[in-house]
Amino acid sequence: MDKQNHDVRNPKFWVPSLYLAQGLPFFAVAIVASQMLKSMGVPNDELNHWTGLIGLAWVFKPLWSPFLELASSKKLVVVAFQILGGVCLGLVALALQAPFWFAAAMAMLALVAVASATHDIACDGLYITSLDEKGQAQYAGWTGTFFNAGKFFTTGALLLLAGHFEKTLGVVPAWTICFGILAALMLALGAYNSWALPTAKNVIAADITAKAIARTLFEVIVDFLKKPGIWVSIVFIILFRAGEAQVQAIGPLFLREARELGGLGLTTAEVGAVYGTVGTVAFLVGSIAGGYFTSWLGLKRAMLWLILAVNLPNVVFYLLSAYQPTELLVIGSALSVEMFGYGFGFVGLILYMMQVVAPGKYQTAHYAFATGIMQLGLVLFKLVSGDIQVAIGYQHFFIWVMLSAVPVAVLSQLIPMSARPQPQDAQAAQAEPAVAKAG
Repeated sequence: MDKQNHDVRNPKFWVPSLYLAQGLPFFAVAIVASQMLKSMGVPNDELNHWTGLIGLAWVFKPLWSPFLELASSKKLVVVAFQILGGVCLGLVALALQAPFWFAAAMAMLALVAVASATHDIACDGLYITSLDEKGQAQYAGWTGTFFNAGKFFTTGALLLLAGHFEKTLGVVPAWTICFGILAALMLALGAYNSWALPTAKNVIAADITAKAIARTLFEVIVDFLKKPGIWVSIVFIILFRAGEAQVQAIGPLFLREARELGGLGLTTAEVGAVYGTVGTVAFLVGSIAGGYFTSWLGLKRAMLWLILAVNLPNVVFYLLSAYQPTELLVIGSALSVEMFGYGFGFVGLILYMMQVVAPGKYQTAHYAFATGIMQLGLVLFKLVSGDIQVAIGYQHFFIWVMLSAVPVAVLSQLIPMSARPQPQDAQAAQAEPAVAKAG
């Protein structure tokens, strides 16, 4: 299970803490920050501009990921950025006390995002290099479970706690406490992982210098851009998130918005109850079901259904905005449908990147680039979502979201759903025609 030159550590003692530390700061930036800003009275368009820009850290992380090989071990990088992330989350809590709290909090959240994105690189690298193929497969389910445990905690327990303290202590003290708790958890995980993680030493070679890495990175980027049909694939990846990204940005804010302004008027705690509990469970179930569905049908035949699964449940938000129900059970049930569809359909984008975009000489690096482009789609549509919602209102916004899915649905029927061989691979493709037909 452990490879040569790695400390002997049982994965059950470090995989959970490693991926919990990956999930906590990600969801703190992606979801909790928006809820905090909503409670602080920041308009939807402004808060989505800033949280969207902060998300660029995950877009560009492939550009600095190779340089992490210059560190003596992946463990050193992982622990350092867990601690840095904890410190920055603590500084978010302190920033809320300042007269210039908004600028200070955004700056600290940006540092949290950079630390989290960098940690992601080293985290996955440590997992891959510390376990053989059998071990990787055995604990693969653990990685997703504990990453999503971070979502369950941040969007569930933490929002419930924030809602309680908003009522008893006030908005600013409530969120100060919540980000303080996140900071303490990250620091504790960093301290624990400094003991629990395997060393995962980086390979020391004479040509591993910053200059050599930069040269290789340039070659990898050029090779990526030379892939047949890559620009169509980039457009497809970005458009795949057109509807989903906007709903993920505005949906939780719509739940909090006052009823007279077109929202449902839920409290912070009630949003935590529906999204962090039944919503998270529905997403996980949908993800598993989507994987089995695609495995059964094949990516090409499944893709349109997966796109519809991601986007059709957004009808739920239109109906919620039209009828504005007050029963939490009804709202929670409706959101479970939406989150199930999101989890079910999102599998299609992951498999498209793995099976169509990534294959080739630099498969791992090209998959990282594809995930960066995926994040770019999220950022671009999140940036404009607030402006569109403010301009046309919630009901019309959710109609717009459903229409946003049409281009990618049409495109999915016009483009290949298997990797197209590059010119230098043409002979190999002819020798193994079954590979070109896979998926």
